[in-house]
Amino acid sequence: MKLLFICSRNKWRSLTAEKVFERYNGYEVRSAGTEANARIKVTEGHIGWADTIFVMEKKHERRIKEKFGQGLLTGKQLIRLDIPDDYEFMDEELIEILITRVSEYIEVPEST
Repeated sequence: MKLLFICSRNKWRSLTAEKVFERYNGYEVRSAGTEANARIKVTEGHIGWADTIFVMEKKHERRIKEKFGQGLLTGKQLIRLDIPDDYEFMDEELIEILITRVSEYIEVPEST
C-alpha cells in the first residue's frame, strides 16, 4: 500500500509521518507539501502514485481537490487527520497523534 502524507511545507508534520510509517512492512511512504516553498511540493505524480492520501488540515484537503480535481483522486482515499501546525520534526507528541489517527485507517503494528 502506498501512503502519501501532505502538510504545508513538508518540513515537520508530513515529513515526520513519512519517517514514522516507512518503518512498517507493507507500506511505501512519501510526503509532500502544498506551499510553493515546500521542501518537496506535491505533484500530479505523487497523487497518481498514492493509494491513500493523508492531509493534516482542511486547507490541505481543499488545495489537493482544487489543484488535482476529482479525476486524479478517483478511487483514492483522501483522509484529513486534523493535526495543527503546532509541532516540530519528530516531536514525540506528534508521533503519538500520527500513530493513533492513522491506525484508524491502516494496520499499524503495536511496537516499532
